[in-house]
Amino acid sequence: MSDQQESVVTNGVPGVEKSSESCVSDIPLGETEQLAPVAKLQQKEIYSSPLVNGGIVDHPQPNSESESDGEDKDNQETAAVEPAVITPSSIPEAPAKLPRSPGLEGPQGASVPLKLSDVSLATAEQLWCTSRDQAVKLRMAETGLGSEAPMTVHQMFLKTVKIYGDLPAVASKKEGQWVTLTWKEYYQQCRSAAKSFLKLGLERYHGVGILGFNSPEWFISDIGCILAGGFAAGIYTTNSPEACQFVADNCEANVLVVENHKQLLKILQIKDQLPHLKAIVQYKDELQQKLPNLYTWAEFMKLGEEVSDEWLDAVVDSQRANQCCTLIYTSGTTGNPKGVMLSHDNITWTSNAAGTMTGLQHGVECVVSYLPLSHVAAQVNDMWICMRFAGATYFADPDALKGSLGTTLKEVRPTSFLGVPRVWEKMQEKIKAIGAKSSGMKKRVADWAKSIGLQASYSAMNGENLVPWGFMLANNLVFKKVRWALGLDRCKNCLTGAAPITKETLEYFMSLSLPLYELYGMSESTGPHTISWENNFKIMSCGKVVVGCQTRLDKPDEDGNGEICFWGRHVFMGYLNEPEKTEEALDQEGWLHSGDLGKHDKDNFLFITGRIKELIITAGGENIPPVPIEDAVKAEIAIISNAMLLGDKLKFLSMMLTLKCVVDDNGEPTDELTPEAVAFCHQRGIMATTASEIIASKEPAIYKAIQEGIERVNAKATSNAQRVQKWVILDRDFSISGGELGPTMKLKRGVVVKMFQEKINKIYGLAQE
Repeated sequence: MSDQQESVVTNGVPGVEKSSESCVSDIPLGETEQLAPVAKLQQKEIYSSPLVNGGIVDHPQPNSESESDGEDKDNQETAAVEPAVITPSSIPEAPAKLPRSPGLEGPQGASVPLKLSDVSLATAEQLWCTSRDQAVKLRMAETGLGSEAPMTVHQMFLKTVKIYGDLPAVASKKEGQWVTLTWKEYYQQCRSAAKSFLKLGLERYHGVGILGFNSPEWFISDIGCILAGGFAAGIYTTNSPEACQFVADNCEANVLVVENHKQLLKILQIKDQLPHLKAIVQYKDELQQKLPNLYTWAEFMKLGEEVSDEWLDAVVDSQRANQCCTLIYTSGTTGNPKGVMLSHDNITWTSNAAGTMTGLQHGVECVVSYLPLSHVAAQVNDMWICMRFAGATYFADPDALKGSLGTTLKEVRPTSFLGVPRVWEKMQEKIKAIGAKSSGMKKRVADWAKSIGLQASYSAMNGENLVPWGFMLANNLVFKKVRWALGLDRCKNCLTGAAPITKETLEYFMSLSLPLYELYGMSESTGPHTISWENNFKIMSCGKVVVGCQTRLDKPDEDGNGEICFWGRHVFMGYLNEPEKTEEALDQEGWLHSGDLGKHDKDNFLFITGRIKELIITAGGENIPPVPIEDAVKAEIAIISNAMLLGDKLKFLSMMLTLKCVVDDNGEPTDELTPEAVAFCHQRGIMATTASEIIASKEPAIYKAIQEGIERVNAKATSNAQRVQKWVILDRDFSISGGELGPTMKLKRGVVVKMFQEKINKIYGLAQE
């Protein structure tokens, strides 16, 4: 592109030429190279089978001719900008006043397209792409949810603001008091942030990295970035400076938003390696040092005051539903993280489909936000579904997982709550610990009530609708009190996902008449692919496919187990700048291959049976999924916290175990046993209170109990090769900070193997002798 052409394009909007036709949605914008041409929605912009004439279908035909991959367009090169330096030439000029898109008369009085004929999409040739400025075809259905008109994030936001503008949108604690923004106030703050990003020189299709704990500022930064034409990119707070550098460089971040001085220090270490970086914003606490182009949140929000509404509206109106707006970075357990490109339609359609399927009500839902927003599950649940259904998001304190979450839940009393399995396990342990201190009579009443609750939950699950005798009494004596104590008395959807959960934990909450509904999906499916909900769940199943989407089991075995493949409008665009990785994930027909193994039952509930990359292939050639065996061991032996199966390319299976220990305020496992673990010891006449006491002396009674539990699991094994023959207890439990667990508490197997290679060698070395 020539210098003259570069100067014409600012955030994808003509900034020098003052044509009055340059931003109307049904007029192509292809005169510049920065933005893909846009045309009225036509058949070529939506994927359909060649076997259907003129129709939009919800799945490809198995024998259809595959789309040609083509070659990715070269990314538009931009002049390198010195780190954290803004020059007058790097700040885009506001364009002349441009006409709004049809039907958009202003920020508060806008309408949202409701018909396909009202929608404009960017021209696209394929179902996937890996370049930041490309668009994709949408996997539309002919009828139902899958045929809903595509919309951008701004259109979804505006629709909610127009109808529910005075209802609470986000709330956070300030000096012990909840401070709330209404949807109108929230929208205006997002617009202000967008203007400030434009003022700082955020370029179209460049990133804004957000590094910090959940807060209104996190949301406003994310949405403001999208409105300004950038890519929102969350960064895990646990990331090292090097990991932060990789994400910021990969998304070509122009701005980095950090929570506090601790996170700022990471960025200051790497800023000189970020050629696209122009500014840093710190959204909490006072700055400990004043540096060029480092702003407080208050300073940042004032930067864009002189940016006109017309300039921002022009940028917003140039966005198309089939273009990228958000990057979700994978955890990077097997290499560098990959930037999952999500389109406006991925987000807006998935949010509507998931909420509609589970019966969410507009303007009444509320959630507590505490899981990492850089993870797709939390972001879709806390930010996007709430936006679509005008729900209220209450932000937990940063120490939520260290103990304060329970207090927040009791204050907010959410109508929906998403927890990773470890959160539910911690709740279970706490309730059990309280129960262990109860008197004999109270304990007998609780045990009776739980037996009734489990029976009632199974009856509801099986569609029998038979209320067992005594349920109302059990509900009044036990269940209501437990739900109230947990802050879940209003909660209709207690959700679990992001990692496998044990049957023991599921049945425990079923016994309290508080069934957990499993979800399943991945970053590449914009979060959920299957969902469980009230009267539509089965224990150990992750639910039914989202309406408008499809599941295919690839290469099923005789038991019906095959690789789970996804199809639908939730399927991602591609990995940013990673065409080879994208082709590995998406086949020629556009199906997303999950890498997970699963099967359906007769009612189309999906059951996950393993993960292809996690399969242990023994020296004898037997394929063994580790998770069912690990879960069985944890269920059989109450003192065990984590279990990891070993045996890949080895002669037999062994297992590394950790004991349940108290976690300190920094999330680090201590040596002190949990009350449940202490009770386990006391039941066997052992007075130990620390893990080191048990391990140092190889306490015979405890080691015997563990061996007996292993033998009970082995007795249920389908073959001798699936029996655990040796085990070892590690000195400390797994943790995020220790590196053994990912941000959602998922086991990082490859990392653990490297960390404990000597112990593993010893296990198998001793066996050989």
